[in-house]
Amino acid sequence: MSNTNTKKHTVLIVDDDEFLLDMYAIKFKEEGFVVEIAQSGGEALEKIDDVKPDIVLLDIVLPEMDGFSVLQKMRRDKKSGAPLVVMLTNLSQKDDTERGLRLGADDYVVKAHYTPSEVVEKVRKLLAKRK
Repeated sequence: MSNTNTKKHTVLIVDDDEFLLDMYAIKFKEEGFVVEIAQSGGEALEKIDDVKPDIVLLDIVLPEMDGFSVLQKMRRDKKSGAPLVVMLTNLSQKDDTERGLRLGADDYVVKAHYTPSEVVEKVRKLLAKRK
């Protein structure tokens, strides 16, 4: 029996590394999220329009269009109900972090510093604040 009061949050994970995509997808599914994935910037933007996720985990180093460009385009289009965005990357330079936050990311997570469980916890906290 499912509880109809609990809306499942949808997370879009954008990364071109299949191993990491799978790892995060499995973790978020285990935690009760609806999971969508994209492996390029262009695919991410299409999925954001089609799926309307609650939150996007966005890598920076992507084929076609980097995560900064995806974020910029998302924030420029400013659609109502725009998803939260967490930059999830291995770029840990202060410049990258500041740029991501300046462009409108809600959080910036360096993959090497967090386990998938900790990333899920961060996402939960961000979504809880949004309500």
